[in-house]
Amino acid sequence: MPRFPKNDIMSLIGEKPRYDLGESVGPDLHLGDLLDASGPPNLGDMALSYGTAEGDSRLRKAIADSHGVGSDDVVVTVGGMHALFLIAFILCDPGDEAVTSSPVFPLTRNALEAVGATVRTLPLSFDRGYQPDLADLRRHLSERTKLVTLASPQNPSGVAIPSRTIRDVVALMGDRCPEAYLLVDETYREAAYGDDAVNSSAVGLSPRVISCASLSKCHGAPGLRVGWAITRDPSLREQLVLGKFNTVISCSPIDEILALKVLQQRDRIIGERRRCLAEGLARTADWMLGNEGFVEWVRPDAGAICCVRLKASVFDDLAVSRFYSVLANEGVRVANGSWFGDEARVFRLGFGLLSRPDLDAALRGLSAAFRRTACEAA
Repeated sequence: MPRFPKNDIMSLIGEKPRYDLGESVGPDLHLGDLLDASGPPNLGDMALSYGTAEGDSRLRKAIADSHGVGSDDVVVTVGGMHALFLIAFILCDPGDEAVTSSPVFPLTRNALEAVGATVRTLPLSFDRGYQPDLADLRRHLSERTKLVTLASPQNPSGVAIPSRTIRDVVALMGDRCPEAYLLVDETYREAAYGDDAVNSSAVGLSPRVISCASLSKCHGAPGLRVGWAITRDPSLREQLVLGKFNTVISCSPIDEILALKVLQQRDRIIGERRRCLAEGLARTADWMLGNEGFVEWVRPDAGAICCVRLKASVFDDLAVSRFYSVLANEGVRVANGSWFGDEARVFRLGFGLLSRPDLDAALRGLSAAFRRTACEAA
């Protein structure tokens, strides 16, 4: 009977610890931030009717403009997860092959398995900076491959895949599985640090490339269940619209109109958040220097997250388990790497959600847990 496996990442939407370093978001927007903004539409005049299966035309245009595509290439979904599920359901029949990476946001893999796809795993290692190995990818592709899913920047590492590598993946798929699609989850694409450049969307590389994202990470609005899928393939877009209609009919028009308000203020909202992320990253980098005897990390390219690894020379397997127990007792949470298909000595650290004083306090708690649980302290 079970179609969806349990994963402890679900705890992130449960009861919150005192200091949550497990989250992958920045500070939440507040409704007043949008409603106090001048300009239409007036929510008091809204009819509580159905929306459209495609999504509000003004919202689709705002999304399209930030991706360099036309509004007719965009389908608005109920969060990014709805887009991931629809794409898996439409493209993969039971027994078809799909390739995804590991570590990965676990719900991405769950969607593929739920529709009966045979999932082949492309390992991404900490020691390689979580970059894909194209020779390894080639071994995973065949004429049975219908979908390849990658994320850039990735969750949990925040590492971006260079544009040249994605172009090479497109070329490789054209040779090995020309009918397959490449899905690139670009949820963190605009969450760069400070004045860092933002990479162009991969959707322009080929009609066989699909992009998906949402308002949850870059814009601070996960409570607005609005995401999107972008494809320049008209037949796939039609199926996405029909799939949406047959699952949820439409998004909430209230969510869509508030999402439009977010995107109309995107320069201000994302600009403020990028400064916040840059400060959080700088504090995390300083903290890493002070704890380099215990841990190492892969510095992220974007987003509010990074991967940190407990050094094997200091933490044996028992010490790793002890570390998580001690940390929980101190009211600090990180995201165990096993949630994402990585080893348990790796954890995702989120530096974007907490206030600066709370982030500093949480990092001090982590440092204390290292000292208490490292093998020398056993």
